[in-house]
Amino acid sequence: MSLREEVETLRQIPLFAKVDPSKIKLLAFTSERVTFQPGELLCKQGDMGDAAYVIISGQADVLIDTPNGSIRVATFKKNDVVGEIAILINIPRTATIKASSELTALRITKDLFLRMISEFPEMAVEMMRVLAERLVRTTAELQKAQESLQKAENDD
Repeated sequence: MSLREEVETLRQIPLFAKVDPSKIKLLAFTSERVTFQPGELLCKQGDMGDAAYVIISGQADVLIDTPNGSIRVATFKKNDVVGEIAILINIPRTATIKASSELTALRITKDLFLRMISEFPEMAVEMMRVLAERLVRTTAELQKAQESLQKAENDD
């Protein structure tokens, strides 16, 4: 994929839609293009975050480790931004992200990501919206998982 194609891809992502095209070009130029095979980890729950990823193609599962094993709480696909929570608030990764198909992404370092958010308030607002939507989805998935677990315990 050429730099121009990466810029066009980034412009289609809501998070970057209102960012000046020259800044998008800089982002595309300074980010690293990475490929993951099915089963490979983009990041592991508990590790410190050093980058976020913009999925260009493919899918990834979001897994939460529990005492009873991993629970899939979401699936990310093309144009989704993943791994940003740990770099936004400087905490260990809150989930494991595993490629469920061949996946190509742009890896955006923590410093670059934070600089982009500070320079473009509209990007920060969009990030808050995305995170709020994810929180709602994750809470619903966890509630379903808890209900399933309670049902299984009651059936025993």
